Amino acid sequence: MPTETIEIPTDRGHTLAGSLELPGGLVRGAALYAHCFTCTKQSRAAVAVTRALARHGIACLRVDFTGLGGSGGNFGQAGFASDVEDLLDSAEYMAGRFGEGLLLVGHSLGGAAILASAGMVAEGRIAAIATIGAPADVPHVLGNVKGDLDAIERDGKGEVTIAGRRFVLTSRFLQRTREIDLLDEVSRIRVPLMICHAPTDNVVDIDNAGRIFLAAKHPKSFLSLAGADHLLSEDEDAEFAADVIAGWGRRYLPAPASAPAPDDGVVAMTGHGKFGTELVVGTHRLLADEPRSSGGENAGPTPYDLLTASLASCTAMTMKLYADRKAWPLDRVTVRVRHERNHRHEGEHVEAMAGAEAIQALLRDILIEGDLDDSQRARLMEIADRCPVHRTLEGDLHIHTSPA
Repeated sequence: MPTETIEIPTDRGHTLAGSLELPGGLVRGAALYAHCFTCTKQSRAAVAVTRALARHGIACLRVDFTGLGGSGGNFGQAGFASDVEDLLDSAEYMAGRFGEGLLLVGHSLGGAAILASAGMVAEGRIAAIATIGAPADVPHVLGNVKGDLDAIERDGKGEVTIAGRRFVLTSRFLQRTREIDLLDEVSRIRVPLMICHAPTDNVVDIDNAGRIFLAAKHPKSFLSLAGADHLLSEDEDAEFAADVIAGWGRRYLPAPASAPAPDDGVVAMTGHGKFGTELVVGTHRLLADEPRSSGGENAGPTPYDLLTASLASCTAMTMKLYADRKAWPLDRVTVRVRHERNHRHEGEHVEAMAGAEAIQALLRDILIEGDLDDSQRARLMEIADRCPVHRTLEGDLHIHTSPA
């Protein structure tokens, strides 16, 4: 799956650094991910969750909060309110690119920031919210700060240690982090909410999830991340959370924008990775792609796979239809078709094209199951050659191309 580097300008004079994980196939929705306290967009959980969501067709942006990772600004002066402003700017970017109806996902303090920002995002812009290990009160995170906070309040700033890293915090940072009433904000949310939390979380205990759940309005859901730690440091834990969030979130995400269903023919549209191409076939939508060995994402069958599938499916349908009309005891037909680019089998058709370009062929194997006699089996094999797709491929086929 492709990862795109994003820069989002803010009205505070600096830019936010982001990584946008794009699906290799159809974009079925868009999401914004907020990382945990003092982490960055490159933390294990941030990368694992956003890429897992992309595998489910959800384009997902993760950004560094102000003063962290590649983003500008001063972390020590920003505070929680700045995280909320960062999310508002990021949501504006995602809505402008992918349209309304975003899935917001926040981890730890990032989850609290997502909850606090929900009421400030333009109406209709958020489709659903999911949190992972989020605290029920924002000042809770100050418990992870090692330093003399009273001295910072008195002197205006001071050095602290957070998760083994040194930061200079200001009294403004402490004030902006303490002033939010998160549960009151949660009670105002009017979009579906999923709360994911590990009973074994020893950083933000499970009671926080209960308080958020009680404050939230329906529809709301809870997912137990049993056995996971707070940072989702094991990839399987992060992927499990992402898989469930993606499945849950798709229920609320708007239908992806696409071409209208054609009255006749098939529509193919590029724009889903290097080779990924969306196909609109009547009321059906699917994806064609190339394997990873050819530079694709293997998100769908190749064009030649679709060609051989057409012959195989039409053959099986035609044979079954004939047997049903004859009331023959046919249990099942299995058809396997392979494409051969350089057909070297001996035969009259090869000799007739001697000196021509390499001959291509479709090799078809048919397994007939059922209590049929030899004459019935032979007749069904004859019928296989009469299927409409077979006749089209071996007939006098012309392709006419014109600008739309």
